[in-house]
Amino acid sequence: MEVHRHETIKNPPEWFTGDVWLDAVAAPNGTGQQANAGIVRFAPGARTAWHTHPGGQTLHVLEGIALVQSRGGAVVEVRPGETAVCPPGEEHWHGAAPDSFMTHLAVWDTLPGQPSAVWGNHVTDAEYGAR
Repeated sequence: MEVHRHETIKNPPEWFTGDVWLDAVAAPNGTGQQANAGIVRFAPGARTAWHTHPGGQTLHVLEGIALVQSRGGAVVEVRPGETAVCPPGEEHWHGAAPDSFMTHLAVWDTLPGQPSAVWGNHVTDAEYGAR
């Protein structure tokens, strides 16, 4: 057994609006494992930019209210114990509701020769508030 200790890191403003922190849980380790997982904490109103994951992404909400949206779809609330699944290549964003912190477990695969995520434009206030 191995024990890995990770520092909490603040996610970069190029990819996030507001304060968002990441605790890594799993990352590719050179043994063929391609899974990534992290506990991600969002301050009220914080959110990702539009992005895709070539291997898809699963978001399991642990606390608070998450807002998620696929490009062209409605903004959807996801509550603790619920899971949102983003298929490979689907452009989407996710973040906290405006009045509460939100924590989710994010899981995604890194495909050989592909980036972990492809980042796009920031989610505008109008897009965020469109629910």
